[in-house]
Amino acid sequence: MTTRATGVLHIVPVTLGGEDVTAVLPQSTRDVLAGLDYFIVENEKSARHFLKLLPHPRAIRELTLELFDKNGTPERANALLQPLLSGRNAAVLSEAGCPAIADPGARLVEAAHRAAIRVVPQVGPSALLLALMASGFNGQRFAFHGYLPVAAPECKTEILRLERESRERDMTQMFIETPYRNDALLKTLLECCHANTRLCIAADLTLPDESVHSAAVGEWKKRASIIGRRPAVFLLYAR
Repeated sequence: MTTRATGVLHIVPVTLGGEDVTAVLPQSTRDVLAGLDYFIVENEKSARHFLKLLPHPRAIRELTLELFDKNGTPERANALLQPLLSGRNAAVLSEAGCPAIADPGARLVEAAHRAAIRVVPQVGPSALLLALMASGFNGQRFAFHGYLPVAAPECKTEILRLERESRERDMTQMFIETPYRNDALLKTLLECCHANTRLCIAADLTLPDESVHSAAVGEWKKRASIIGRRPAVFLLYAR
């Protein structure tokens, strides 16, 4: 009696908001997606939209889309991986960018490793790496901190800590913010940081309105800067 081989869990980046899938995903990644019918997704609506843009060779209604978002539990992850233990392949799709990077998909990938399921990362856009590449900051030592505290006192304390650590360890600090709070965070950064500390803001990466601006805080203060409600990555580098 032979045992059926375990399926593969593909970690597949999606667009960062653009409609042209071919501009950001290589043919090899698109070929992988075209051969799958089981998708574990952070957001069902955005996943359906992405698969239509691909376009997937099968009708969307024929595909299996299972939700695994920020409320996903280890039990839910294990349940979603059961088909792979029977030989079915699947893909993890984030709402935007790379699954498992600042994304709940990491818990699903951890569960896959615990179940001895092969995990294969596919090529595609990562806002964090694109921003780091374009910043001119230290790419040998860097850290991503997700979202900073919302409350002003705690946010200022954290910014000063990150700036100090950047200077002491010669490292790039990276973080993000909810788009509607972008400009409030920029204001706080300019109030807190030393004039010589370098700040980079990379917004709408891979999109037509993409902008990447990297300069000393003192230079940022001299210009009227508005980010607006655009997906953005903030990078801080003090030397």
